Amino acid sequence: MGHERVLVVDDEAIVTEVVERYLVREGYNVTVAGDGETALKLAREVGPDLIVLDLMLPKLDGLEVCRQLRSESSVPIIMLTAKGEESDKILGLGLGADDYLAKPFSPRELAARVKAVLRRTRVAPAQALAGDLLKAGALRINPRSRAVERDGEAVHLTAKEFDLLYFLAKNAGQVFSREQLLDNVWDYEWYGDASTVTVHIRRLREKVEPNPMRPRYVKTVWGIGYKFEA
Repeated sequence: MGHERVLVVDDEAIVTEVVERYLVREGYNVTVAGDGETALKLAREVGPDLIVLDLMLPKLDGLEVCRQLRSESSVPIIMLTAKGEESDKILGLGLGADDYLAKPFSPRELAARVKAVLRRTRVAPAQALAGDLLKAGALRINPRSRAVERDGEAVHLTAKEFDLLYFLAKNAGQVFSREQLLDNVWDYEWYGDASTVTVHIRRLREKVEPNPMRPRYVKTVWGIGYKFEA
């Protein structure tokens, strides 16, 4: 592992101190921000490999920070929230967060999530060098450049959206449960929340399907899970 840069954004000093200490011990370079405006400024200056982003922030809240970051970057984002409300989670994931952790959480669990998300974004391009361009209908999926085109137009996916699409597409025709997708694409079997998969599938369809309401590629197999149809 290199010294990946992690930006931790939270207005509670006790949280950032504990998280920073733990992540530094795990070998990461850590930068801390206490509000949304500082977070955006540092994200642009530091170019972090991953951002841990609290939902409730002064000046700009986490959702707005996430929205702005996503308009200019596909940096992985793990969202923190003190609220266990499903709506906040779905909203955060819908805006492009890659993962989600409810407070209170253990620093060990957060470090495991950070490691899993970074490993997936770091390893996927290297693994993909052995892979070839995948073609399905109007879609072109290039594992080397991690680029996706539909009808010749670039489709902008977050790192996790690409991982999910590529995994399904290279296993076209095979049906996977949400738990299997969590295990294969998110790299953790514990604390797995299947709604994470549901939201990512929905976002993916909005970007790659000609008609998201009647998917051509990413199909739902009722009662089981999802499959990719080439």
